[in-house]
Amino acid sequence: MPSSRPLRSDARRNREAVLASARDAFLAGESDIRVEEIARRAGVAVGTIYRHFDTREALVEEVYRHEVDELCAAPAALLDEHAPDEALRRFLLLLVEHAAVGKGMAVALEAIMATDSPVFGDARAQMAQALDLLLAAGAAGGTVRGDVNGRTLLRALGGVCGMRATDGWQDEAVRITGLLFDGLRFGAADAAPTAVTH
Repeated sequence: MPSSRPLRSDARRNREAVLASARDAFLAGESDIRVEEIARRAGVAVGTIYRHFDTREALVEEVYRHEVDELCAAPAALLDEHAPDEALRRFLLLLVEHAAVGKGMAVALEAIMATDSPVFGDARAQMAQALDLLLAAGAAGGTVRGDVNGRTLLRALGGVCGMRATDGWQDEAVRITGLLFDGLRFGAADAAPTAVTH
């Protein structure tokens, strides 16, 4: 396993360059890109990649984790800039965009799906927690129902984003997400927050 010690600034820059290069390639549909080409585009030696990632699959997994970490950091910033219900609406749309990213990485991620990696379970848990934060803020402000939790809402979105194999899915997903959001606001003033089991 790569060392868990803090990276020197140059090593950190190299690692970030590798992740960015790999992400761009996967999103462009280059799911079978060779590690050597990722290294060339990142401007590092192949050995540098293997100092940070034991295998190509480990690199793919870290790219996905990085995407999820960035996504789930968004709610705090959104709540700083917007009313809770608007912050929730914007984050729901970010989740649809994330599904589009997942579509671009789908083939690259298949190798991970065949392992016992916890990456997908961890991602779902992070997203549900992010939604819980936004839902709680909206319920406290009386603009969002208080009887729905993040895991339930994530499951609903999973059904919406499961359409991504079809043409034009993203536009339709955005429209359906709008309907979900309207449903979360319906009766908000009457739906007092309740203890929702996870």
